[in-house]
Amino acid sequence: MGNGIAQVAARAGYDVVMRDVAQEFLARGMTSIDKSLQRDVDKERLSQDEKRAIMSRIRTTTDIGALNDAFIAVEAVTEEMEVKAEVFKSLDTITKPDTILASNTSSISITKLAAVTGRPDKVIGMHFMNPVPVMKLVEVIRGAATSDETYERTRALAEKLGKTALACHDSPGFISNRVLMPMINEAIFALYEGVATRESIDGIMKLGMNHPMGPLALADFIGLDVCLAIMNVLSDGFGDSKYRACPLLKRYVDAGWLGKKTGRGFYEY
Repeated sequence: MGNGIAQVAARAGYDVVMRDVAQEFLARGMTSIDKSLQRDVDKERLSQDEKRAIMSRIRTTTDIGALNDAFIAVEAVTEEMEVKAEVFKSLDTITKPDTILASNTSSISITKLAAVTGRPDKVIGMHFMNPVPVMKLVEVIRGAATSDETYERTRALAEKLGKTALACHDSPGFISNRVLMPMINEAIFALYEGVATRESIDGIMKLGMNHPMGPLALADFIGLDVCLAIMNVLSDGFGDSKYRACPLLKRYVDAGWLGKKTGRGFYEY
């Protein structure tokens, strides 16, 4: 999702530094941005000159120190508390004191992330929906110490990026995944118990509930490892058995069948 966030920021006129741990990941991200913008050129929603200008506003680097002049840093690394905490500690050290530190986390506590920094009032959740260039929502999550100023600056930025910012307080899964993931998990239980085929489960939810994707296809798109991680956050955070992950979800993750990104999940790709 990091390259999608970089794309919408550059398209909105901002200079962007996109940092990752290896050059190959950065190259892959820039290729994705190029393809995404080219689709808009092909559909005559963007000119070639505008595309070149957007691409030129994105600078790639493996050096986290290159973010030292950022007015906001948006983290979009793997959904693991320990990894995110290390990133936030580094960002806290190298950025200016008034820089906002935002996380694109889909479930991890903003309050806990803020606590590893010396500026908890400037830490906030900025949860984009995937794919970032297409989806309008940004879920803005306020941690226990997030200031009103930080919230207002983040909300204003989201709007400048062409998004709709909707606020919620820090709680396991926030709103989006607290509601979505149990639905996906229940669909997996229905498959696990043999209630219906994958096609029927997804078809019923698409046609009956007017969802653009069925829950099993959506799980594949999100990544089954991410779905499992979020269910574990909900289970640990609420201590309620209704959030226990389906054994079939765990089995697929153990097998490395993580969905679209690995070529196999509940469907084959």
